[in-house]
Amino acid sequence: MFQRWRAVGVLAAALFVVNVAARVVIKLAYPDDDTAAGRVSLVMFLVIGLILAATAFRWGADRPAGHWTGDLAVAVVVALALTVFVGPLLVGENPFEGGAGLFFAQIWLYLAATVAGALAGYLVLTALGRDHRSRQLKRYAELKAAKPRKVVRR
Repeated sequence: MFQRWRAVGVLAAALFVVNVAARVVIKLAYPDDDTAAGRVSLVMFLVIGLILAATAFRWGADRPAGHWTGDLAVAVVVALALTVFVGPLLVGENPFEGGAGLFFAQIWLYLAATVAGALAGYLVLTALGRDHRSRQLKRYAELKAAKPRKVVRR
């Protein structure tokens, strides 16, 4: 049980660190350039999506989808809360500085990146036939094929 929550915590921390790194880069390198800040944010969302794609690919191979999606959702919610409320404070900004529109846009973009990443990772895993359910069905088919057929005598 500890291993499970440790993995969730590590994932949440990794997602938060990516966001903090993007905020620091924007603050130090592009303080007044909105275009560059938008590009850094786009790269941040792509990295977050890739992290979740890799996580979904890895966790989906070992566990049923209902099990790992809950863990992934908890990690994303924790990372999102840290990103929205703590991230701005680390670079000297107010979380609500940009108004409600920017605040909720951050949340929707973050959720879109995480869902897209996790879905992409799981779809690739399923397409390769390496997900938990496909492997179970393959074992079942092999087990059924290995049983000798009953001979019916007339």
